[in-house]
Amino acid sequence: MRDVVKSFKALSDETRLRILKLLLERECCVCEVMQALEISQTRASRNLNELYDAGFLKQRRDGLWSLYSIDEKGMADYLPDLVEAVRKALENNKIAALDKERLKKAERIGIRCIQKRCETAPYLAGEKDGNTH
Repeated sequence: MRDVVKSFKALSDETRLRILKLLLERECCVCEVMQALEISQTRASRNLNELYDAGFLKQRRDGLWSLYSIDEKGMADYLPDLVEAVRKALENNKIAALDKERLKKAERIGIRCIQKRCETAPYLAGEKDGNTH
């Protein structure tokens, strides 16, 4: 029962739903999620970890990058149905569509690049970190 509750709690947040929708498109690192959703690194990491801990995601290392994707083979047998429900629910969502467009332009960037970009992209510095999306 505890795992089921954890799964539903993970899906009870707009940011995590948006991240899950992004990961239905492709594997992403934290910095790509940050850029696509226009959120801070802390917020992206925290929400990716919650989805990971709830059993929705898998993580793999590629050099410096931790890449996250939907854990299609390793997730509990009821989770694919929840992932499909999220996909259907956000199919024509305007915010999810904007996230997808920004993901197409997202780059894998290091911390130094993020610091330089803070001057032109305030969300990287955490200014846009509220739940106003």
